Amino acid sequence: MEKTRLAQALDPRITDSHRVVIQTLERACAEVEAELGRRITANPVLARKRVILTSIPGIGRRIACVLITDMLELGQIDRKAAASLAGMAPHPSQSGAYPGRHAIVGGRPCLRTAFYMAGMVAARACPEFRKPYRAMQDAGKPAKLTIFAMGRRLVTLANALIPDDKTFDQSDLMT
Repeated sequence: MEKTRLAQALDPRITDSHRVVIQTLERACAEVEAELGRRITANPVLARKRVILTSIPGIGRRIACVLITDMLELGQIDRKAAASLAGMAPHPSQSGAYPGRHAIVGGRPCLRTAFYMAGMVAARACPEFRKPYRAMQDAGKPAKLTIFAMGRRLVTLANALIPDDKTFDQSDLMT
């Protein structure tokens, strides 16, 4: 929000003020991320979980940190519950004779954002994800729906790899 305010500010004193706030926020975020990284590294179980998560295309250290801290259930619940908890599962909305539609609702917003971004990266960078992504696009599916589908794939993949203690390269889940 501060970057948006900076772009809209005209007065030099106000722009300087926004720059100071942005630098302060970036420094605070870096400190929090560094502390979380130290705590994850210090715990062998969490460190292994981070190795497994970062082996999955689209999931980097930041997203892995979000998943470790905000989705403790990952690897302990079934795939549908994991997708729903992450906010990546479509839920029907129908009444009577109205056929309704399925919409992504509920779940934890920070997880939904993390898996959405990871799904977008995986669909662009990894051949195992690019092929189904392109197939959905060719079938006429909306862009957002296809990215959410890739995010849901990532949720179910992470949920399956963690209890097996396997990295993405060691798994045969995508074949």
